[in-house]
Amino acid sequence: MSQPVGRVPQRRNARSNRARILATARQELGRNSDITLEEPARASGVVRRTLFGHFPGRAALLEALAEEVAEAIQAAVAGGAKATEPAERALAYFSLSVWPVGDRYRMLLALAQRDLGMGRVTEILSPARARVTAILEEGQRSGVFHSYLPAAVLGAGLEAMTVALLEEVNAGTLEDDGTRVATATLVAAGVPEKRARVVVDDVAAVVAAQSAADD
Repeated sequence: MSQPVGRVPQRRNARSNRARILATARQELGRNSDITLEEPARASGVVRRTLFGHFPGRAALLEALAEEVAEAIQAAVAGGAKATEPAERALAYFSLSVWPVGDRYRMLLALAQRDLGMGRVTEILSPARARVTAILEEGQRSGVFHSYLPAAVLGAGLEAMTVALLEEVNAGTLEDDGTRVATATLVAAGVPEKRARVVVDDVAAVVAAQSAADD
């Protein structure tokens, strides 16, 4: 049975509206985690009825954003370094892969306690945290990274540093394409600064070439 004329464009418009609402909400929440539903509706140019048709409440909107973050982080983790890469390069790959989705990451942590709950946030971030811990453990075994702290604790510290640097980017006090933060991450893990710069520059060139090939 054929579909009624106009049904496909309507579905396409609905998908477009939903994507626009999510993108606007993500941006607005990055500025102020206390926004009401009316604010992303107004900023995205849709009426309240359209917004509530997609998201019947704040909880539904935030859960949709959480799913979006989860997918972005999983894609970043999956697109990182090969298992055979040395630990310092693997950490550089990870940092550079996660940086483009870092603003979503920052927003998720801001919403953690009041809205989503730490259990949900931990579930979303667990693939990234597990990957970093594995990289750090390998680097500690090989002597590339310092072992003053357990790998999981060191990973938590690196995560907090990355989020803090993201805040500086949003405040306009830091400009970065990800390479400065990746270098700082390697240095914090125990790699000498000169070596960290060389590793990050090399990995960044590979990542850029891969992105260009994908385009």
